[in-house]
Amino acid sequence: MTVITQLETFAAIGTGVIGSGWVARALAHGLDVVAWDPAPDAEQQLRANVANAWPALERSGLTPGADPSRLRFVATIQACVADADFIQESAPERAALKLQLHEQISRAARPEAIIASSTSGLLPSDFYARATHPQRCVVGHPFNPVYLLPLVEVLGGTRSAAETLDAAMQVYAGLGMRPLRVRKEVPGFIADRLLEALWREALHLVNEGVATTGEIDDAIRFGAGIRWSFMGTFLTYTLAGGDAGMRHFMQQFGPALELPWTKLVAPPLTEALIERVVEGTTEQLGRRSIKELERYRDECITEVLGAIAAVKARHGMRAED
Repeated sequence: MTVITQLETFAAIGTGVIGSGWVARALAHGLDVVAWDPAPDAEQQLRANVANAWPALERSGLTPGADPSRLRFVATIQACVADADFIQESAPERAALKLQLHEQISRAARPEAIIASSTSGLLPSDFYARATHPQRCVVGHPFNPVYLLPLVEVLGGTRSAAETLDAAMQVYAGLGMRPLRVRKEVPGFIADRLLEALWREALHLVNEGVATTGEIDDAIRFGAGIRWSFMGTFLTYTLAGGDAGMRHFMQQFGPALELPWTKLVAPPLTEALIERVVEGTTEQLGRRSIKELERYRDECITEVLGAIAAVKARHGMRAED
C-alpha cells in the first residue's frame, strides 16, 4: 500500500484542548490546516486557543511559512478530510462515537491519507472496525499541551499496516515530536498507565487527609518531577544504586515493593472527595485565570526544554538521547 509521508495539508477532527493543540503544532510547522468540530462556538474557541499558544511556539522556533492564517474551519467532516494528507481525530473518549466518526472519516478521505486518533486508551482494533482501508489507521496519542510536549505514543490495531506505522512515526518526527512505538495493543498504552497509578495514589492521600492537593503537587514538582524532566524512572533508580547500578538498587530497595505502601485500587469518588480536590485546586489557582496559567506553563516548558537541549549539546549528546 502507499501512504503519505510528506505533509502539506493536516486535517483536525475535533478541536477541544487536544485538537486545538494539534492544530497549533501543525501551523507552527508550516502546514495548511483544515479543522472541523460540531460545537457551535468551536471555530472561535479554536482560534483563541491557537493565539494563546503562539507566543510559546515563537519562543520554541517556527518553521518557515508558519502562520495562523493557514487555518481553515469547515462545516463538514467530508470537507475537512477530502484533500488532507494526514488526519488527526481528537473527539471525546467514547468508543461508539469514535467508531462512527472513523467510518465517516475513512469513507471521505483519500485512500493514501493516514488517519490517526488521539485516544488516550481505547483500542484501535475496536473503533477502526468499520473503517475503509483500515490498514492506514493508527493511534497517535499526544500529551497536553500538544503543541509543546514532544511525546506521542504510536500504535496500530490488528489490521494496521506496518508501513503505515512507520510513516506515522516519520510524520510525527517531522512535526518536532518524539514518537514512541507501543509494542502491544493494551488499554491505556504506556504513559497514561503510569500517570493513572500516580493519580490514584494522590486521590487516596487527599481522601485520607494525609496531604492537600497543593502539598502533593509540591512533593512532585520539587522532587521527582525535576528529575523526570530530563531522566526517567529507571535511569534515576540506576543512579540511586551508586556505582553498582540497578542491580544494587533492586537488592537494596526491592523488598520494599512487598510492603503495603500503595493502594492502586482507586478510592470511591464520593462527593466529599471531589469537593476536597476542587477546594484544594481552587486555592492553588488563586486569582489567576486558566489562560494565564496556560501561558505560564508554556513558558516553563519551553525554558526547561531549552535548558535540557543546551546541556545535552555541551555533553555531546543528541537531542533524542
